[in-house]
Amino acid sequence: MRCVRRKRNRKTRRPRLKQPHEVSQSGRRKQPERRCVATGEALTPQTGLRFVLSPDGLLAPDFSGKLPGRGAWLSPNRAALEAAVKKGAFSRSFKAPATAPEGLADRVEAGLTKAALSALGLARKAGEATTGFEKARAALERKNVAVLINARDAGVDGKRKLARLATGVEIVNQFAATELAAALGRDEPTVHVVLKEGNAAQRFLAAAKKLNGFRDDDETGCVKVTAQAVKTG
Repeated sequence: MRCVRRKRNRKTRRPRLKQPHEVSQSGRRKQPERRCVATGEALTPQTGLRFVLSPDGLLAPDFSGKLPGRGAWLSPNRAALEAAVKKGAFSRSFKAPATAPEGLADRVEAGLTKAALSALGLARKAGEATTGFEKARAALERKNVAVLINARDAGVDGKRKLARLATGVEIVNQFAATELAAALGRDEPTVHVVLKEGNAAQRFLAAAKKLNGFRDDDETGCVKVTAQAVKTG
């Protein structure tokens, strides 16, 4: 007799379907969720401050947000940094011993100051910055301004007059006139600057808002960064 072999029924494997990335209502991919290690607050790269760990176990701020390795995010203010260091929140986030070097908060302040003023310099090179009270007022009247910058030591009357025109405009009052002049390549102190909408203006504003939590200028009586539109009246 001739033997007939039966064919085994091989199970066909279904191809694995890739899970689609979660997207927002606008159709853009959602960014990974970031949480402050001290407060649990939800953050974005624009609102949070990233830290990395050196091979020696020292904390270092990542102002560019692009340094390699695991990162830990923090709400950008001194109180959150002090709380995270005191409670060992960075060590838990990195799952390794994390030591804060002496003067870390001051180092963060200096780095954010440099980032903001560097962005201001880029805005000047791109033709997006206008200086002087009269030119700033004219730009505000044309509704062609994203950010109004007043020197910390500017006169109250000048700041008040420009603020009345700055509806829907972010206002920054945290830099000295000499700091603004140096960033813009000017010899004379610069008191009033306006920035057009653009990448440089957004980078400046992001760094200025983060710096707001590390600069303690309350004794000057100035409002350093207003997050909402200024109401006229």
